[in-house]
Amino acid sequence: MYKYEDVLLRSIFLSWTTSPWYRKKAAFLDERRRRALTEIDNAPFSWFHVKVCIVAGVGFFADAYDIFAIDVALNMLKFTYGDGDFSPWKSTGLKVATPIGNLVGQVIFGWLADLRGRKRMYGIELMIIIVATFCQTLAGQAPAIDILGVLILWRFIMGVGIGGDYPLSAIISSEFAATKTRGRLMTAVFAFQGWGQFAASAAGIIVLSAFKTEIISAPYPAATPIDYCWRILIGLGCIPAVIALYFRLTIPETPRFTMDIERNVTLASRDIGSVLGTATFVTDEDILAERVKAPAASLADFVAYFSQWENFKVIVGTAYSWFALDIAFYGLGLNSSTILTAINFSPQPASLSSTSVYETLKHICIGNLILSVAGLIPGFAFDALNTTQSGRHAFVFLYCCANFFQNFGPNTTTFIIPGEVFPTRYRSTAHGISAASGKLGAVVAQLVWTTVGRSVEYIMKILAFIMLTGIFSTILLPETKQRTLEDLSNEEQEGYITGVVDRYRAITPSRHPHFGTNWG
Repeated sequence: MYKYEDVLLRSIFLSWTTSPWYRKKAAFLDERRRRALTEIDNAPFSWFHVKVCIVAGVGFFADAYDIFAIDVALNMLKFTYGDGDFSPWKSTGLKVATPIGNLVGQVIFGWLADLRGRKRMYGIELMIIIVATFCQTLAGQAPAIDILGVLILWRFIMGVGIGGDYPLSAIISSEFAATKTRGRLMTAVFAFQGWGQFAASAAGIIVLSAFKTEIISAPYPAATPIDYCWRILIGLGCIPAVIALYFRLTIPETPRFTMDIERNVTLASRDIGSVLGTATFVTDEDILAERVKAPAASLADFVAYFSQWENFKVIVGTAYSWFALDIAFYGLGLNSSTILTAINFSPQPASLSSTSVYETLKHICIGNLILSVAGLIPGFAFDALNTTQSGRHAFVFLYCCANFFQNFGPNTTTFIIPGEVFPTRYRSTAHGISAASGKLGAVVAQLVWTTVGRSVEYIMKILAFIMLTGIFSTILLPETKQRTLEDLSNEEQEGYITGVVDRYRAITPSRHPHFGTNWG
């Protein structure tokens, strides 16, 4: 009996899908999808866009703070647990733990955001960051375990969370933004990274100043007060992450994910109205559950899409450009104190006294602050810097120029372009792959520092050459200015929806117009 009904319903379903109404319905939903996308692309800048920028940006602020605070904290750890210094490989391990975690998190969270949804994954990465950051502050030394090993583990876990933030924040920002303001919105989100780097250096100075008396009065190497300093410095990174967590957990799903991955055009149209306040609501839950036929993510489809040269060259361009940039960006950013010491801007302690320890750490924090400001100051302030006469300050000036133009150009565009140039079903995955390539570059950069030693001259030449190769990958990238995300995906949008998907068992006269219901 059940088998007979099953066959009967199958035949009804097949006759329904070949009916003229079915084709008309598919064309109607296809047009409705294009209208909904046009509504997003032409939406005026609103408070909702500001909220998206702030919520995503505060997370990036926390990411940058947590990444770059280690350069200052490492020097504090040297006096607390290393008697003034660590072996090169111990320092490298602590520095590469986070980039390796980033690489893992970017690939996994990028894939999960395309599979499970941007909203479902957004906020989970912040939870990981908060827990791992707090656990770093509780790490301790014991006869059976080195504190650096504990810190490396927790910084790797923290890196996984930070890595997840890259594709999620980029994709949510790009998919909610209007075409004419998309670049500015994503740039504003990424700009929080510079402020996070700046805050890490500023916090180092503030914490050191707060413990100045205790450090100077303590016996060399002032291990106890400095132990307080690095724990507070690292722990402060939890604050912006906690602030952003609630808002990330309550942010709505992007309409593009609902339309193109969940394939629910009607629900996406309602969500657009909810966000922009421009559309009427649909309350029929059966209609909201309707799914359409459209290109779906799968391994075979992924291979088919990226096997085309016009698509493959784009992901090669985004991935290698990010790799070439991060070779230098993290190679310099995570070793600022080493560079400052090499040029005697931040000399080693002149004597074995707690006062000299304090002065050394203060110079490192001030030097990091100057270098981080280089990524934030406007171009017109360069004239003032150019009045410096000494060779040491001239080097710092040139270093600041390099840092400024990294942030002015490739450090921003390597984040933006991967969030624009891929189809919705692979946008987060491809952004994660591109970002992971960058963090691979960061790991390579730290290995170069350790292998070559502290010869700043040779390391600068190596980093400059690798960045120069980024010219060729940049040529592979399309211009994204004033183009919609769908246009950039290299997929035909007319006829994107080819039908309506529903289980044949769900075909009832009350739910389907083929049996007489008026669908308009």
